[in-house]
Amino acid sequence: MFEHRSEARLAVVGAGLIGRRHADIALRETALCAIVDPSPEAARLAASAGVPIYGDLEAMLAREAPDGVIIATPNRLHVEQALTCVSSGTAVLVEKPIADDENDGTRLVAAAEQAGVPILVGHHRRHNPLIRRAKETIASGGIGTVLAVQATCWFHKPDDYFDVAWRRAPGAGPILVNLIHDVDLLRHLCGEVMRVTALQSAEVRGHPVEETAAILLQFANGALGTVSVSDTVPAPWSWELTAGENPAYPRSDQSCCLIGGTHGSLSLPDLNLWHYRDKRDWWLPIDRRTLLADGGDPLVAQMRHFAEVALRRTAPLVSGRDGLETLRVISAIRRSAETGETVAVR
Repeated sequence: MFEHRSEARLAVVGAGLIGRRHADIALRETALCAIVDPSPEAARLAASAGVPIYGDLEAMLAREAPDGVIIATPNRLHVEQALTCVSSGTAVLVEKPIADDENDGTRLVAAAEQAGVPILVGHHRRHNPLIRRAKETIASGGIGTVLAVQATCWFHKPDDYFDVAWRRAPGAGPILVNLIHDVDLLRHLCGEVMRVTALQSAEVRGHPVEETAAILLQFANGALGTVSVSDTVPAPWSWELTAGENPAYPRSDQSCCLIGGTHGSLSLPDLNLWHYRDKRDWWLPIDRRTLLADGGDPLVAQMRHFAEVALRRTAPLVSGRDGLETLRVISAIRRSAETGETVAVR
């Protein structure tokens, strides 16, 4: 059962939904040494896991001296808590986004790089074996030069989701909360984004936060992308419903991302590779080949990877600077959606 178990001692800060998942995985995959959260629910979680509970991050670091800390608290706390870990020399896995603000994210990344403390950002999809296969296929020229990208992120959040006040506030819409994962994958697979143009609307619920957005992306290699996101559309075309990563979501048999190149195209997450056998000609039949990739929970793979990062045995797959670059694209999308203007990412 513990074939992959690591000896890294890890602490989890924040006992919300994702924090509880991290704690459960850490118990199985490595050594969970503490939970930091002042809530009664966190105390019960720590008791059931058989680990100490702390209401204070500094006290935990001083007492437990973990190899790594997983920060799964609200976004506004990420930077200061990560800086506390960096100042103690402790490796950090910080949930996405790395920061609420680009300037704060830059401050954190600079401090970590100067101190030589590794930061792994929780863009867990990169740890999925099918993403590794897609990356290898594109990098090896399997679809030629990337020209075009289409990504769809449509789903319907139930009304009671918005009973929590912060989910109705600016910054809590699908651009930052959901699309950031899709943007990170597009950067990973297709290269850096240079410019964005976006439109947004909030016509249904009337909250002061976007419900739907349409986005144009210009990549550094010349490729162009179109992205559509909405948390108000009942649909099967989102990563959550197509990838089968999280058993909490019922899986559909659809794809949600298309990447097209000069010699073929690839759909995700079903890994269908489309190409012509000989001459590229729309009058000829086009072949489909489904690439195979082993399954597995990317959060488990991410935890195993973070254990190695915490023990200084490997570099982060998604570094702090990587997380910052993804945040910059998201920030540019939000500025463009607010102003209607094209915004340069760099």
